[in-house]
Amino acid sequence: MQSNSSMRTPLGRVRGLGSAKSGTGHFWLQRLTAVANVILTVILVFVVVALVGKPYPAAMALLTQPCVAILMLLFILSACVHMRIGMQVIIEDYVHEEGVKILAVMANTFFAIAVGAASVYAVLKLSFGG
Repeated sequence: MQSNSSMRTPLGRVRGLGSAKSGTGHFWLQRLTAVANVILTVILVFVVVALVGKPYPAAMALLTQPCVAILMLLFILSACVHMRIGMQVIIEDYVHEEGVKILAVMANTFFAIAVGAASVYAVLKLSFGG
C-alpha cells in the first residue's frame, strides 16, 4: 500500500520548501544591471579612448567633470550589484552545505560593498581634485 506522501503531486512535495517569488526580483535586477552595464561600459570606453595620449592635466580636466563622474559612479553601482547577484546565484547553485552557503553569501556581499566603496572613494577623490 502506498503512503500518503507518495500520492502527492510534485508541486505538493516542494510546496513550502521556498518561495518561487523571491528569485524574480533578483532575476529582473540582474537583467536590468546587465543592460545598464552595457550602456555605461560603452560610454566609459569612449571616455578612455578620449583620454589616450592626453597629458595628465587634460585627463584630470575630463575626469573631474560632473557628468563623467556621475556616469562612473553609476557604472560602479550597477557593476557591483550585478557582480553580487551573479556570484550569489553561483553560490546558491553549487554550495550545498547550508552553513558554508550562508557564510559565502555574506562574504560575497561584504566583498561587493568593499569593492564599491573603494571605487566610489577613488572617483570622488578624483572628481573633487584630490
